[in-house]
Amino acid sequence: MDRIRFGVVGTNFITDWVIAGALQDSRFELVAVCSRSEERAEEFARKHDIPHRFTSLEEMAASPFIDAVYIATPNFLHASQSILCMSCGKHVLCEKPLASTAAEAREMLAASERYNVTLMEAMKPTLTPNFKSVMDNIGKAGKVRRYFSSYCQYSSRYDRFKAGEAVNAFRLEYSNGAIMDIGVYTIYPMVVLFGMPDRISASGTLLSSGTDGQGSALFRYGDGMEAAVLYSKIADSYLPSEIQGEDGTIVIDRINLIGNVSFIPRRRNVTGGRGEQTTIETLSRPAGRDEYYYEVAEFIDLILSGRRESFINSHRNSLSVMEIIDEIRHQTGIVFPVDRQ
Repeated sequence: MDRIRFGVVGTNFITDWVIAGALQDSRFELVAVCSRSEERAEEFARKHDIPHRFTSLEEMAASPFIDAVYIATPNFLHASQSILCMSCGKHVLCEKPLASTAAEAREMLAASERYNVTLMEAMKPTLTPNFKSVMDNIGKAGKVRRYFSSYCQYSSRYDRFKAGEAVNAFRLEYSNGAIMDIGVYTIYPMVVLFGMPDRISASGTLLSSGTDGQGSALFRYGDGMEAAVLYSKIADSYLPSEIQGEDGTIVIDRINLIGNVSFIPRRRNVTGGRGEQTTIETLSRPAGRDEYYYEVAEFIDLILSGRRESFINSHRNSLSVMEIIDEIRHQTGIVFPVDRQ
C-alpha cells in the first residue's frame, strides 16, 4: 500500500485547510466526504473533486473504498464518531481536542487497541519542524525552571454571541469554549516536553452560556519547575511563549503556529559592569510545506509502518491533556452535558 484513501467528516474551513496541506503528500488520496446535509456534501465534493458522498457516517465507515477518516466535527462528536469508524477497521485522525472528557478519550484509546487501528489527535504544532527544533535544543536552556505559553485570540464569533446568537463556539452542548478550542494549544506542548504536572491551579471567566471565555492555569512539577498558560477567546494577546532555564531562554513566537524559535543565553555577570552582551541564536527551521502537511504525513507514516500511535502526539500525551482539561474545567465550574452521563 503506497496511498491511503481518506474520507473526511465535517465540511468546515478547517477541513479545507487540512486537505490543502494533505495534498502535498503524494500518499494522500481524498475519496469521500460525509456531511449531515446532502446539499453540503455535494457542494464540498465538487469543490475538492471527491468521488464518494455520504450523509450517513455508518455507511461511510463501512465503505470498502476508505482506509482512514479525518474527523473535524464539533468536539462532542469526536469520541462516538471515532469509535464508530475504528470499529469498522478505519484509521482515525481526529481534530483537537481528542474528546470532551478524559473518560471518552480512554474509550477511544481502548478502541484503537481493540480494533488494531491507528488513532492520532490532529494537534499540528507539535509535529512541525520548528517544534522538533524546540525538542532538540531544549538542553541549551539548562535546568528548566518555567514554561510559559499564551494563546489569546478574540473570536470572530464573539460579537454574534454578545448580540444574543447561540453560536456553536460558545455552546456547552458542543463541548466548546476557550479551554477546549484555544487553551489546548498551550497545554499540549507542555505535556509533550515535560509530562503530567503534579499540581494544577486554574481560574477562568465564564460566559452566560456556561462556557469559558478565557482562563489561566498554573502547574507545578516535582523537580521544582513551574508552568503557566493563558488563553482567551474574548481578548487578544501578542505575548510569545517561553521555556525559561538557568542557562537561557527558548522563545517561541506563537504556540499554535510556530514561525520563529530562538535561544537567548543567560546574561553572565561581569565584575563592575552590567553583564555581558548576549547573542540571540536562531533555532527556526524552514518548513517548506503547509503547516497541516506535517500532521497528515505523520499519520500516514504511522499507518504504513503498522503503528497505532505517534511518539509525539501519543495516546499517553493526548490522555494526559484531557485529564488536565478535566481538572481545569472542574476548578472553573465548566460542566458539559456529557459530564452528567
